[in-house]
Amino acid sequence: MWPDPTETQELLRQAGTGNRPAVDALFDRHRGALRRAVELRMDPVLARRLDASDVVQAAFIDASRRLADYLREPKMPFHLWLRQLAQDRLIDAHRRHRVAARRSLDREQPLTAPAALDHSTIELAAQLCDAELTPAAAALRAELAVRLREAIDSLVAADREVVLLRHFEQLSNQDVAQALGLSEAAASMRYLRAIRRLRARLVPDDSREEGQ
Repeated sequence: MWPDPTETQELLRQAGTGNRPAVDALFDRHRGALRRAVELRMDPVLARRLDASDVVQAAFIDASRRLADYLREPKMPFHLWLRQLAQDRLIDAHRRHRVAARRSLDREQPLTAPAALDHSTIELAAQLCDAELTPAAAALRAELAVRLREAIDSLVAADREVVLLRHFEQLSNQDVAQALGLSEAAASMRYLRAIRRLRARLVPDDSREEGQ
């Protein structure tokens, strides 16, 4: 999902010399992945009022202002730094639009399907469910994707976030650990436990324990 880090490093080197086209290229290369990360976490009700691209653009404005500081002392990979900025902008957006106008937002009816009902969702559902629960028919596949999304949404915040990071954003365990402020061993264990709990929600008669 995220751009090749080798090419990103070269663009960062060029950006450090004042090369504006390199800065623009950096942002353009990360735009799609950053939008995807925002869409995965955006409240469906809020998404009818605010496009994920607006959050991404606000994050890029922040990044442009702070890029010189980042280049002087990069404490994390560039894509994780951008994610952090976008997460801050998304929190601000939820605070303004969701909390301040809760009643008017909640009265609206959904216009689109929930975010993330895509190929990644189907792949994860196939991994978690038995073969007979992964139908080939398009309508049933869509139903399975909805079930998976509902199951993910039912997880506690920590479990949901690590599933989104590892599977949908396709971040490495090392990146996940850094994003969450955990050791790599702890991040790996959190992911495995979250997957067990997710499977238990999708396959209720499964004997795997859900509460650990």
